[in-house]
Amino acid sequence: MIRIAALCLAVLLTCIGLDSVAAQSLGSSYTSTAPKDCRQIGKSSELDGSTTPVCPGKNGLVVLIAEDDLREIVSVGRNRKLAAEEPAAEVWFAPFNSSETTVEWRTADAKPFAIIQRWHIADGTDRDKQGRPNTKAMLVVTRLPPGPVCHVAYVDAIANPNANELARKAAHDVARSFTCGKDEVKIIGTRGRAVELATVR
Repeated sequence: MIRIAALCLAVLLTCIGLDSVAAQSLGSSYTSTAPKDCRQIGKSSELDGSTTPVCPGKNGLVVLIAEDDLREIVSVGRNRKLAAEEPAAEVWFAPFNSSETTVEWRTADAKPFAIIQRWHIADGTDRDKQGRPNTKAMLVVTRLPPGPVCHVAYVDAIANPNANELARKAAHDVARSFTCGKDEVKIIGTRGRAVELATVR
């Protein structure tokens, strides 16, 4: 009798959990980090080409893009200063890289909890006819406030035909419970060349 009661309780709790997830209205909205949609903070250096655009995001957040020596960081915060202090602002991939200008904001009940952005990582072992490195695509999932802003998951866009779906699922499953500075970034799906390049230190 006790076992039956315990089983019924477990089933009930599971159903409540599923109902809670189902009750959340999950979705996506998009913003741009294209130069025309952002404002330039300071002046671009003619010596190293570094720039610091700040772009409008969602729910009062801004997206900070910093580029130096053909490498970028992307961070999010209530303003430029706070975004620059987040853990995401300290992540520089070793190879040359760049992020695409579309930012996908994953939301629960219209409140953003993660962003997804496509990055291109230069592969020095794979060069075009002009000797320039070809790039490999990867999706980066970044958690948002409350709490620190940091990378939580990488999805290789070439090795995984369903990369967008995997990234969205990772955002939902991982982002809000991820502890920046303690948890390791998750590699979601098949590990491809872009992820290998991005995780080289």
